[in-house]
Amino acid sequence: MKKYIVITGASSGIGAAAANAFAGRGENLILIARRAELLQNLKDEIAQIAPESDVVIKICDLSRSENVLTLWDELKSYELKALINNAGFGDYGAVGERDLSKISQMLQLNIISLTLLSHLFVRDYKRKPSQLINISSAGGYSMVSNAVTYCASKFFVSAFTEGLHHELAQDKDAKMQAKVLAPAATKSEFCDVASGKRGFDYDAAFSQYHSSEQTAEFLLTLYDSDACIGEVDLASFEFKLSEPKFNYIAAAK
Repeated sequence: MKKYIVITGASSGIGAAAANAFAGRGENLILIARRAELLQNLKDEIAQIAPESDVVIKICDLSRSENVLTLWDELKSYELKALINNAGFGDYGAVGERDLSKISQMLQLNIISLTLLSHLFVRDYKRKPSQLINISSAGGYSMVSNAVTYCASKFFVSAFTEGLHHELAQDKDAKMQAKVLAPAATKSEFCDVASGKRGFDYDAAFSQYHSSEQTAEFLLTLYDSDACIGEVDLASFEFKLSEPKFNYIAAAK
């Protein structure tokens, strides 16, 4: 039976680059995003470079909780080997001065939908060899000026996934691994969306940044490892693997 890697937020940026990278290994993919045309273009591109990979596309707005449950029902006919929760976006600006509808949508996507998908995946695949990789951020371990709410959402992603990593490690019957990818500045549509301005100048804004393709390679390195965290060190700007960072208090026996 074919096994698939699911990637959310796959229409552009890190998600699209990760899809190409996994397809280069001959993996079968289920690609999820809102923008149908971009997903179809990506599927056509993969068909040219990796014709042996089966690519399924699902058009879904994950910022709506009810869509998460519908999507999972659609995925039950496939055997999954990994879920990469990549869908998410940021917002730049001071607390108290932001568009609350955008903030609400960001929290819904970055936290609630990711958490629901994670719970569903663990429920159905914990006893099978599988990987859950949740995309956090360097901002999920360090607060960044003018992006406090976004960083707080990614702190949740990091803490939730690290906690799950510990839970799975304590369950002798669990075969799933839970991991966090924490990239730093990555050139994509991210800053256009976060700033609300098209054509964001990465060279002017950042002294260093990675391409989406580089970050996708970091993701594959994490996927191939037994580490909990794959992160970009903000001091050296180098990628490294590490164990969980947050304190974890095990339940009393």
